[in-house]
Amino acid sequence: MQNRSHSVSRLVILSLLAALSIALCVFVRFPIFPAAPHLEYDAGDIPLMFAACLFGPWWGLMVTAVTCAVQAFTVSAASGPIGLIMHLFATGAFVVIASLIYRRKQTGAALLYGLLLGALASTALMIPLNLIFTPLYGIPIEVVQKMLLPVILPFNAIKFFGNSLVTYLLYRPLQGILLHYGKDAPRE
Repeated sequence: MQNRSHSVSRLVILSLLAALSIALCVFVRFPIFPAAPHLEYDAGDIPLMFAACLFGPWWGLMVTAVTCAVQAFTVSAASGPIGLIMHLFATGAFVVIASLIYRRKQTGAALLYGLLLGALASTALMIPLNLIFTPLYGIPIEVVQKMLLPVILPFNAIKFFGNSLVTYLLYRPLQGILLHYGKDAPRE
């Protein structure tokens, strides 16, 4: 009976984090570069990182997949399936890399190191993803190549490193509260 209680608690917390991620995408969303107003910062990755750090990288990836799918058909409907794929790969890499590093040694330093490596990997991953997928929107590859250094790379760096900073500042203080309500649900 206790395992069922832990499973329900974990599911409730993961569902709340997914809902918070979607809400943040709706309410905390703005363009950073006038040259590319379609590239909008959002804080939706922060709750996804919480899910991965609390319950493990695979739970974090599962919640990421669910929220990416919901966002693709609601908040980011204009980006369609291509946006869904790009978002899933970039945010999935961020969540998995950062939480794998954090889970080995659950310290503030490990969290910071994981977040920085996850942000760096995701920022780098967005270069080939943009070169492959952005032309499918009808934008010539030459235009995408010209936008890589002045717009696409800085945008993704700001997004992932900014979300890393907020996650780092909020996770440790909120970790105990979330686990208290989860009754220390077993993590994988």
